[in-house]
Amino acid sequence: MDYITWIRSKTGPAPIILNFAGACLFNSEGKLLLQKRGDSGKWGLPGGAIELGESSAEAAIREIFEETGLKMKIDHLIGIYSKYEDTYPNGDRAQTIVHLFKGKQTDGSLKVDGNETMQLKYFSQEELPELFNRQHEEMVRDGFEGVSGVWR
Repeated sequence: MDYITWIRSKTGPAPIILNFAGACLFNSEGKLLLQKRGDSGKWGLPGGAIELGESSAEAAIREIFEETGLKMKIDHLIGIYSKYEDTYPNGDRAQTIVHLFKGKQTDGSLKVDGNETMQLKYFSQEELPELFNRQHEEMVRDGFEGVSGVWR
């Protein structure tokens, strides 16, 4: 049982704090990889929950592989995004804290699992689709701007 399932078995949909990790991966054309999410059908950065015993960097590397099929190494921390609240399609509520890294693909090829990931596509800043929420909008903007050391 993963951490979110376990904690939700105790709290139900009540507001909780959840810690996530993800990464901005750019291709050689400077386009950013986005994931069409299985839970909402909206686009966002790939990433997911930090499991017990994992560092945020380990979680980002694991989640990127699970959701995209790509292996990566981390270049640097873009930022920590902590003052956001969200209600998921199933009614669960959370304050979501994301540790966002910039990474480089080292191996693998794009794979869609049809569950968490419905589609994967690289986008330029000018052609971005509607994103999952404000947190993802700000993280994507910061990724394109090439900043680091962000905290929100």
